Amino acid sequence: MTSLGTLKLVAAKKATHIAPVQQRRNKLAKRLWEQAQLARALATGTNFAPVKHKTVWDKASGERKQVETRKRIKQWWFVADNGKLALSVHYGTKTLELAKGKWAVEVASDADVAPTLDAIKQAVLAGELDVQIEAAANKLRAGFGK
Repeated sequence: MTSLGTLKLVAAKKATHIAPVQQRRNKLAKRLWEQAQLARALATGTNFAPVKHKTVWDKASGERKQVETRKRIKQWWFVADNGKLALSVHYGTKTLELAKGKWAVEVASDADVAPTLDAIKQAVLAGELDVQIEAAANKLRAGFGK
């Protein structure tokens, strides 16, 4: 008996195209994950700065090379006018309107920021904020046409 004979072979292909809605969900979910990691790091007193790759020209040799740099992340939570902690969700440079007239989530304490971000991430992946993400993406796209 051959080695391939013991395996279950199927006629499956990897998808080459991801729907734009799913791309937007993934983009926002990644940003929410970064914010949750930042909140957890601040709660434990550590530092969180993910690494991004940047292409630069080497002046001495004239070659292009990739270097690792720290990605700067601005936290999305702040102290509101009423003195309570509020968390807004951003898509690019636009703040998402989570419900009609509601732009932020009130959070009880710093320890509750990460679980709140995880809950929002689950809502994004489930498609609950697709309309708001689409509106923010269209606003961003319109800004490039000026």
